[in-house]
Amino acid sequence: MDYQDINAATIDRWVEEGWEWGRPIDHESYVRALRGDWDVLLTPTKPVPHAWFGPLKGKKILGLASGGGQQMPIFSALGAVCTVFDYSERQLASERMVAEREGYRIEIVRGDMTKPLPFADGSFDLIFHPVANCYVKDVKSIWRECRRVLKPGGLLLSGVDLNINYIVDEDEREIVNSLPFDPLKNEAQRRQLEAADAGMQFSHSLEEQIGGQLEAGFRLLGLYEDTNGTGRLHEMHIPTFLAMRSVRAD
Repeated sequence: MDYQDINAATIDRWVEEGWEWGRPIDHESYVRALRGDWDVLLTPTKPVPHAWFGPLKGKKILGLASGGGQQMPIFSALGAVCTVFDYSERQLASERMVAEREGYRIEIVRGDMTKPLPFADGSFDLIFHPVANCYVKDVKSIWRECRRVLKPGGLLLSGVDLNINYIVDEDEREIVNSLPFDPLKNEAQRRQLEAADAGMQFSHSLEEQIGGQLEAGFRLLGLYEDTNGTGRLHEMHIPTFLAMRSVRAD
């Protein structure tokens, strides 16, 4: 089985088990968003600054690996024209359920973001990409595709991992892994993931994450760090995630 198919099946199972990032928003949250009371996350705990978005009414937004019915309903309530792209059937089912419940339209596309995105050049004003590329071996190709499907001046809001979660043990007390963390090349690391039912995950350097965006033709406009939200690293205020606001530079 391809590693992306392993991840899709794993995430489908997590959603069935009540995974935090697979629980769609309730009706009350949607109604609050209609009134202008809203927040969304790219990383575990810190809401994305509203200033990072600008006016959303009428904007075409791609939720990249952003299924689950958490962010796209908010953007739809704010007047955006939304497309969600994800490889998990259960995450997309949640998107469909919320859209039908609240009565808005959304384009729902199932696909693998390691392959060329099925959208024309310059299709979107904004891409919203929460932490997800840790499930993908090569991120630079994703950044190139993001630039291609964005309009000139379009924004990419992304959340990425900072490697630290991949070097420590389950209790976050000892350094046990070398980098890069790559279960396709390191059998011991693959066994760790299998024992934890964690799918197939990969570490990525800042050269790949930030440098990859710059190489693809983005300009970095802003960033902030975030923690896991729980666990020893969080309690020690050690950042493990990074959120970035980038613009297609033309």
